[in-house]
Amino acid sequence: MLVLALDTSGAAVTAAVHDGTAVRAERSEPGARGHAEHLAPLVEAVLADADADRRDLTTVAVGVGPGPFTGLRVGLVTARVLGHALGIDVVGVCSLDALAFEAAMLGDTEGGLLAVTDARRREVHWAAYDTQRIDRGAGAHTWQVVRLDGPHVGPATAVEVAGRRVVGRGAALYPDALPGGTGPLDVAAGALATLAVRGLAADADPADRAVLVAPEPLYLRRPDAVAPGVRKRVLPAGGR
Repeated sequence: MLVLALDTSGAAVTAAVHDGTAVRAERSEPGARGHAEHLAPLVEAVLADADADRRDLTTVAVGVGPGPFTGLRVGLVTARVLGHALGIDVVGVCSLDALAFEAAMLGDTEGGLLAVTDARRREVHWAAYDTQRIDRGAGAHTWQVVRLDGPHVGPATAVEVAGRRVVGRGAALYPDALPGGTGPLDVAAGALATLAVRGLAADADPADRAVLVAPEPLYLRRPDAVAPGVRKRVLPAGGR
């Protein structure tokens, strides 16, 4: 198994390669301007870091958002094109799930997690999570994140923290409404890849398998552009 993971749902463009056991290579470009210009070189770089060729890939995993339209579609289109060209499967993962999982792996999760990202227009995307520690024996363990609510979009002041640890760029942007924000600001492709590999395993736990979704963009707003309606008449009836 060799999985390429991509995410362009937020301010960072990120890519990683997972060999089914561990993340072999990972790179991110934080605060990227022009996701399309950064993603292709990043993919080539992580493949080189992993000493792998595109033809070695078995699956492409991509963050489906939620996120702003322009940036989000870059990752999804790239993932679909790669999957089609290589004849391999493409799977989606909610980007907030990957952010919550990364946070769980990095620190204390008592009381649960709230993953919050920037939705622009003075709003945030958010979802609430419970976390469960899974012991693997010999002192090793991992975490499973279970989404309890969301994803949603709305003003930061409308998000109920309820004692949860807040992670993500949304907390950094709105500290008064989302106090105590700690942990990762953006999605890491390595975390997304790990979730995808766990969901793809033949003996996957149903909760892990449920993380995998269709590689379709998760837009929580209606598009700004709409089809034009019927033109109004400007001349009186019978006029030319």
